[in-house]
Amino acid sequence: MSKPLNIGLIGYGFMGRAHSNAYRQVNQFFDLEYHPVLKACCARSEEKIKPFQENWGYESFETDWRKLIERDDIDAIDICSPNNTHLEIALAAAAAGKMILCEKPLAMSVAEGEQMCEAAEKAGIQTMVWYNYRRVPAIALAKQVIDEGRVGKPFHYRATYLQDWTIAEDVPQGGAALWRLDVNVAGSGVTGDLLAHSIDTAEWLNGPIKSVVAKTETFVKERMHQETGQVEPVGIDDACMFLAVFENGSMGTFESTRYARGRKNYNTFELNGDHGSVFFDLEDPQYLDYFKYADPQSGDKIEDHLTGWQRIHVTNFEHPYMDKWWVPGCTVGYEHTFINALADFLQGLESGTSAQPDFRCGLRTQKVCDAILESAKTGSWIELG
Repeated sequence: MSKPLNIGLIGYGFMGRAHSNAYRQVNQFFDLEYHPVLKACCARSEEKIKPFQENWGYESFETDWRKLIERDDIDAIDICSPNNTHLEIALAAAAAGKMILCEKPLAMSVAEGEQMCEAAEKAGIQTMVWYNYRRVPAIALAKQVIDEGRVGKPFHYRATYLQDWTIAEDVPQGGAALWRLDVNVAGSGVTGDLLAHSIDTAEWLNGPIKSVVAKTETFVKERMHQETGQVEPVGIDDACMFLAVFENGSMGTFESTRYARGRKNYNTFELNGDHGSVFFDLEDPQYLDYFKYADPQSGDKIEDHLTGWQRIHVTNFEHPYMDKWWVPGCTVGYEHTFINALADFLQGLESGTSAQPDFRCGLRTQKVCDAILESAKTGSWIELG
């Protein structure tokens, strides 16, 4: 008999929708001991949260997250609210013994993230940070290819994450829709919003980053704030580029911006090693590109007139997660990455092991983000230790 897991979700925006869809779908595709129950959702505005509750099928709603956490019928708290709320909510949820699933980035700073980790570990609760791109089947296949030694000794890792939605100078900052442009709510701009994804993926695939040097830029210096109606300085980074050295000795280049005209969600990475290379593009997510130069076991060069990049259509049952979905040749989409992530979390509850990335792993990404922002201020290399 399956076990209910009563969910209390905080937030009703983009991520609230993505997570709610995962809770509704996960048991239809994965054979799991636990099944999520949409017990309650929460937001400050009843006018906003009630239609959300009715649309997604939550049993009830709250307008005070503290009351949600106090409820005895809630097992897990899902934090989908802005970054500046993560710390307070997580500390209260941990104190109440609730499991916590938290949107990325983990916190506004390393100091906040450390408090969240300590509270969760003291309470002995399961945690997860929703770095959903690990659950793109093609990225999970890249991890498998790397772990099998098919790339070999790594030399270069390069990542880009490009968007274009904040180019116009009349786009305001702040408010429910544009809080990511308000430094007091978001903590940072593309570093915490976009590069955090790139960093989590990079360290998952290529190991820890040892040191960084960075440069950031804010192209539009002032914007009208939606909550005050006043033109105020913009404190977030519109663009960031940084160099990295990994502990395995490989070199990394990372670039992110919201000023790349024509790029909507262009998230790519490439890893080059002595045996081969892998490349991925989120705007073409069903494919992983792989170049095989040498045999992963012997290291001998492949002598073949057909040697070259091969494009793998990641839809076969032997590919990560794909045996849970459709027949080969039928692709999955963005929403499926959250379902895959939730399935891993629920399987972790069954086995008693934390699904990754948990809070402690999310803190590691936060440390890299903080080092990037510090380097951008000082112009110096920052050692992560």
